[in-house]
Amino acid sequence: MRTTLRNLFLSPRFFALLFGLAGLFILAYLLPGLMGPARVVALALGVAIGADALLLYGSRGRVEAKRELPERFSNGDLNPVQLYLRNTYLFPVRYTLIEELPVRLQIRDFSRSGRLGSGAAHSPVYELRPTERGRYTFGALHVLVRSPLGLLVRRFSTPGGQTVAVYPSFLQLRKYELMAISNRLTDLGLKRIRRIGHTLEFEQIREYIPGDDVRNLNWKATAKRGQLMVNQYQDEKSQPIYAVIDTGRVMRMPFEGMSLLDYAINAALVLSRVAIRKQDKAGLMTFNRRVENRVAADRRSSQMQRLLETLYHIDTDFAESDFARLYTDVKRQLSHRSLLLLFTNFETLDALSRQLPYLQALQRQHLLVVVFFQNTELEAFSQQSAENVRGVYQQTIARKFLYEKKRIVRELNRHGIQALLTRPEDLTVATLNKYLEIKARGML
Repeated sequence: MRTTLRNLFLSPRFFALLFGLAGLFILAYLLPGLMGPARVVALALGVAIGADALLLYGSRGRVEAKRELPERFSNGDLNPVQLYLRNTYLFPVRYTLIEELPVRLQIRDFSRSGRLGSGAAHSPVYELRPTERGRYTFGALHVLVRSPLGLLVRRFSTPGGQTVAVYPSFLQLRKYELMAISNRLTDLGLKRIRRIGHTLEFEQIREYIPGDDVRNLNWKATAKRGQLMVNQYQDEKSQPIYAVIDTGRVMRMPFEGMSLLDYAINAALVLSRVAIRKQDKAGLMTFNRRVENRVAADRRSSQMQRLLETLYHIDTDFAESDFARLYTDVKRQLSHRSLLLLFTNFETLDALSRQLPYLQALQRQHLLVVVFFQNTELEAFSQQSAENVRGVYQQTIARKFLYEKKRIVRELNRHGIQALLTRPEDLTVATLNKYLEIKARGML
């Protein structure tokens, strides 16, 4: 009985009728002729409550609820959660579904309402967008049920404890991979880059097609076949491509709920997949006070799973990253010239100046691309109209920081280091464009 009462609640309709009845009794003291009808209404309400309790508790009927979670969630993306409801009562019910979502999502008011016929089933789906990697634990699933009378509410609960792991954005990875297979990457913002010359890796001799570079004509094969033949070249394969991710304090900065580190992780995952599809070797390095994770560049079928598992576990803290240690480890570990896409963030020219000698040293041995981020919130603030002197001062400071970012790009380029300044939400497309440009121009 104690358990039953714990699952019994009074509905808003019950309180509305109760307050109406109380008002009728108050009015009956002023108009004694209403006392009889008021007693009849009170009796009818009592009977209705008893009938409602009998409907909800007098049979073995119930509303069964079940939650079905995917094996893992994709960070930064909308992930579907499937629910199943079934009404075994002999009458239709109104229900309110309350989810105890993981604490890390900070959603405390999730509910869904609807109507479920007798013996009917329903499979609602809702979507969640996690913004941090890790394990998310779901609580209980509650269904509040009302009969057609709607005076009482019975609660059915499904125990919680289900967990799901949130991985780097594998949904984004699939999207780019499918677009690459269908040659529709330009739909996502990837540019068609004109080749300047060609790489030295020969593929085959084929017949000349109008539009081919006449400098590639193979005159010996032309003489033998009696028609124009050209040499066909392809991008050099098996080149090492490393995503080097800074996990220091500068990568904790949040944009649209996600940290810069998570944006970098998602972009690195997509870049690695595209590189492997182009027959290059994809690898990974993360560093803070030291190089903490290293996945040697490879293009085996298991490489993407290794990268995904490694990226799932990395995190950032408030420590200052040691670029000198990064240079030392890269020099010791990487013997072949590689493309290093360094994901970090510089806010001021002074911050860059402290690390510039190590970046120059990396550039001498490898092809280095420094990827860092525009401050989109500062951009939006700088475009607002100032209402007073304080606002003018704040906007001037904001524009100064934005200009500082452009100076950082020029300073890197002046020292022969390629720089990529991008908005966090455009990071994946910008990084892929840079990689494809380097491949097309044979720079590595």
